[in-house]
Amino acid sequence: MSGHRTERVGDALRTAIADLLAREIKDPRIGMVTLTGVVMSPDLKHARVFFSCLGDDAAHQRALAGLRSASGFIKAHAARLLKLRYTPDITFLFDPSLERADRLATLLRESPTSDESDDES
Repeated sequence: MSGHRTERVGDALRTAIADLLAREIKDPRIGMVTLTGVVMSPDLKHARVFFSCLGDDAAHQRALAGLRSASGFIKAHAARLLKLRYTPDITFLFDPSLERADRLATLLRESPTSDESDDES
């Protein structure tokens, strides 16, 4: 039962943060950030928020710096919205899975299909 609660709180926190990023936070370092997931600790006191963004490694670092500087503002607004006994400490982490998936899709598109290689022989 505890696992379901952590998932529900994590989803609610992700929704609240996404709404804040879209409407309230105007930091140019953040730009186009996509929240890919939230992992809550079992006691709901810590949250790891995973994000992805377009660009090179420098863009990822700028987005991470912007999110970290806004974390106090995000935590305060999340406390009001979620109405939890304890507001979780929020840690932002870059999630490279979307970039890996894009790279894999590019490699698959560029590779010859099995039908093409059969025709050549």
